[in-house]
Parts: sequence; structure tokens; C-alpha cells
Amino acid sequence: MYNKILKKESTVAVIGLGYVGLPIALAFAKKVKVIGFDINEERIKLMQNNSDPSHEIEAKDFEGCDIEFTASIEVLKHANFFIIAVPTPVDEHNRPDLKILLAASRSVGKALKKGDYVVYESTVYPGCTEDDCIPVLEEVSDLKFKTDFKVGYSPERINPGDKEHTITKILKIVSGCSTESLETIANIYKIIIEPGVHKAPSIKVAEAAKIIENTQRDVNIALVNELSIIFNRMGINTYDVLEAAGTKWNFLKFSPGLVGGHCIGVDPYYLTYKAEQLGYHARIINSGRYVNDSMGFYIAKQTVKKIIAAKKNLSTSRVLVMGTTFKENVSDIRNSKIADVIKEFKSFRVEVDITDPHASSEELMHEYGFELTENVGKGYDAVIVAVNHKEYLTLDESYFKSILSEGGILVDVKGILKNKIKNLTYWSL
Repeated sequence: MYNKILKKESTVAVIGLGYVGLPIALAFAKKVKVIGFDINEERIKLMQNNSDPSHEIEAKDFEGCDIEFTASIEVLKHANFFIIAVPTPVDEHNRPDLKILLAASRSVGKALKKGDYVVYESTVYPGCTEDDCIPVLEEVSDLKFKTDFKVGYSPERINPGDKEHTITKILKIVSGCSTESLETIANIYKIIIEPGVHKAPSIKVAEAAKIIENTQRDVNIALVNELSIIFNRMGINTYDVLEAAGTKWNFLKFSPGLVGGHCIGVDPYYLTYKAEQLGYHARIINSGRYVNDSMGFYIAKQTVKKIIAAKKNLSTSRVLVMGTTFKENVSDIRNSKIADVIKEFKSFRVEVDITDPHASSEELMHEYGFELTENVGKGYDAVIVAVNHKEYLTLDESYFKSILSEGGILVDVKGILKNKIKNLTYWSL
């Protein structure tokens, strides 16, 4: 398989061309023959014209790529090495939602042939690939796992908005269903991964390694968020405390904030779900999730208290929220906790204007039921800088003073304006 792919006698297919799949597809397409498959035909049309629907990849990155973008199963049948990189969200009850992953497995099952390989990159709980996905491949293809086709798991390590730690520059975990398949999968990924690969001893180990990467970050951020609540009651600035504590060589540097997106705010729920199936209630992980999921409401309530303390009429107050994406300098609004901030303000009947230089107003309306304000006004009783987009880093006190009402409050969620504000009422986590 490896030699055939190098000679372009066999083809790599990437299923799911979002934030994860498209960079993988283009990286491989600079070296070997690739089919990029997605069920969204509108997205396919954009990519056929060298345009990334997620606005992460520039047009020049499509150049020199041997890739065919398609939504056709018939075209997908020409591939031999399938990489599945579709989203794995949670439902409204924070339970794993595998519908997209299993649908992608069915699509690959229709194209699967004897001797083919399937590698999953989507984040799942340990055991999902073997217990949930492989049976679908077998059923649809009418082929036998291990005998007729091989399966592996190699968790994605894409960081949206990060131009330094790109797909080709991050060491890759790989796993396979046998010693032979592991070697083949490792060699194929080495075609594009410059630092090389780490060979996990089993598919379950690789799945678990991915799930704890984000769970570890989630728990650490939850600790700092809880500390920020405590320090707020003490009347001291969390960032001042973190700066002082950070002078110790082994202090772990995490910052408070809103934890959203499709990874850190989601993946821990996959692990706690599996733990519950095994009869164990994950106390620390669930506690961390509770703290982080409540931070949006906490920020809004603290702002409301400060508006009231400033002797302003809450029912006629106006607030500006700056930033709606789940992190800085990306257009991705999935699982954005800014929505919780806005929802809480509206529960107090506060009028909210929303601005963001990266987000799509149409997508926000579809996902959360609110849209961006065309023009930032003046006389706001509070301004919340919720996301530290690069466009906000250069703003100074005079700008915020020009859009705030007399006695207005500036809320700096990520502390990017620390030490810049002298004369306004200022608060941060």
C-alpha cells in the first residue's frame, strides 16, 4: 500500500473537509494522489475554486496539489487508503453524538474493497473505532475486518488559527489493528509529518491519548477559572496572581476564560460517558466541565451587578460584546460560550450589540439566533472584550471611553488590556 501510494498507483481519500480534513488532504496532495470527499456540495464547489470555506487556508495552498474534490461515492471508490476526519460533537444532554461519524463510515463502507485501509482521526472515546465504527464498515461493505480490510486510528492534532503548529509540523500518534497495519499506516503518515510518528500499542491507547490531551487542559483551565472567582471576591486581579506565581520554574501557565469550541469543551464528555458505561463517575472531570460551562453566565452576571452598582437602570442599559468565535483570530463559532454571555444578558432584558471581525453574521443567526451589529454605536453601559482578536489588541482607553456612557464598565475577559486602563471602571477574570 505504501509503495503504491508513493507511485500514485493507489489513492488517499480524506472524508470530511473541515478544519481538520482539508489541511490533511492538501498536505498529502502535495506528495501523492488524493480524493477530498465531503457531502456538502456547496463546500466542494468552493474548494474546487481554491477557496477554503473555513477561511483557514489561503488560495495559494491549493496550488500544486494532486487532488480531486467530490461529493460522489462513485469517485470515492477509486481510493484505497481512507482517512475519516469528521466532527464528533455532543448532543443537548452532553452525550456523544456519533451520527456524522457513523454516516461517514457508511459512505466509506460503500467504497471499501479488499486490501483497503481505513484510518479514523475524529476524536472519540476509547473503544469507539472497534465497537461502533468497524461493524458499520463490515455491514455496508460485506467485507471482513482484518481479513479483507485494515483499520487504524490517528488522532487529529490541528490547532485552528495556529500558523506555526501546522499539520506537517506536529508529531503524529498512529495505531493499527495489527503489527503490519501499524507499520503501513506509520509510513504513509511519515510522507507528510516532518517530526515523525509515535506508534501507539493499540487503537484504544491512541483514542485515549487524544481524549486526555483536551481533558487535561479543560481541568487545568477550570482550576484557574475557579481561582478567578475566588480572587474576584478577594478584590485581587487573577492575572496579577498568575504573573507572580508564574515566576516559579514548574508552575503550569493556564489562564481563565471561556472554554468552547469543538475540542476542549466537548472531548471530556466523551471520556465521562465511557466512564459511566463502566460504572465510574468521573468526579474531577465533571467538576471541571461544570465550572467551565458556567463561566459565560458568571461573566454576564458580574457585569450586570456592576451596571446596577453604577446606579444605571438595567432595563434601559445597552451592552456591546466584542468577539463571538470560540477563540481568537478564527471564524469558527462552534460551541462558542460567548452565546451564554449574550443569552444571560438578554434574560435580564439588557439590549446587546454584538461585533466580530472574523465571524459570519448569517452563521451566528443560524446557530444561536442572534446576528452581528452593522455599526458599533456609542453610550454603552458596558463593553465586554470577550475574544482577544488581533484587531482588539491595539485598542486603547480613549477608544473605549468614546463608546462607553458616563460611568460605563469595561470587561476584559482575557486580560489583554491589563495595565492599559487607568480611568475607566475595569474588570477582568
